[in-house]
Amino acid sequence: MRQSVLHRLAKMCGVVRRNTQMLGYFYRISAVRRTAEADLRLGIMLAFIGGAVNAGGFLAIGQYTSHVTGIVSALADHLALGEFAAALAAAAAWIAFVSGAATTAVLINLARRRRLRSRYALSLLFEAALLLLFGVAGTYLTAMPDLLAPVTVLLLCFIMGLQNAIVTKVSGAVIRTTHLTGMTTDLGIELGKLVYVNRRNLPQLAVRANRDKLGMHARLIGAFLAGALTGALGFKTVGYGATIFLSAALALLSVGPIWMDIALRWKIRSRRNRRARMHPASAGPFDKNRP
Repeated sequence: MRQSVLHRLAKMCGVVRRNTQMLGYFYRISAVRRTAEADLRLGIMLAFIGGAVNAGGFLAIGQYTSHVTGIVSALADHLALGEFAAALAAAAAWIAFVSGAATTAVLINLARRRRLRSRYALSLLFEAALLLLFGVAGTYLTAMPDLLAPVTVLLLCFIMGLQNAIVTKVSGAVIRTTHLTGMTTDLGIELGKLVYVNRRNLPQLAVRANRDKLGMHARLIGAFLAGALTGALGFKTVGYGATIFLSAALALLSVGPIWMDIALRWKIRSRRNRRARMHPASAGPFDKNRP
């Protein structure tokens, strides 16, 4: 009997330890103190979500929402053809993307000024809320196709701008998660260096591939592809409800630093209240208790 109780206690301790390690893992990914490994892990997760949102959005409205180059090209085409209503829609999508990126910059700078540990987590939580809003709005707007397309385009473009700015600020513009053109170009450059044959008699002109950079871009592209496949299958199977899983993943990434800030501020406020009770201010001239 005693051995059984000890076995159960050990098992419970193991579960708690694993859960603590998992929470610590997610906390380090979105924490204010950054490492190259944490940046890459965050980039991989956001690339997966970016691919899922982009592919799912295409199945929803027939348009990719993170391809800003295509949006600006469509704007020019519509203007040249005199299709001003379509040009206005393309301009609104571009403005939504820019507004999302600007929102991230504002949130991060405000959090930095207040010395919050959640300066990146706040934007992640905001994106989680917007993805959940997209799922709910899409479900109710399905019966109104004239309203569904413009609302979805503007919302998803805003989300993609928000997300791309997060990882850009975090990694110092090294990692992108919502489009693959730059990463694919860098991947091709490093592959060219890798297969290049150096001459032994010209060591000063030797070319070396950056294998770390090559691996980083390959993993990010693979994560985007996996996310796009998952998003397409999820939307095809579940519909707009598939965004719940993406929103939950982002919320899980953000909860650690935000909870740390809340706990820290609660502790500071409790300490101030305790000091105020121990050392009350002297009575004022209109205090009723003053003799």
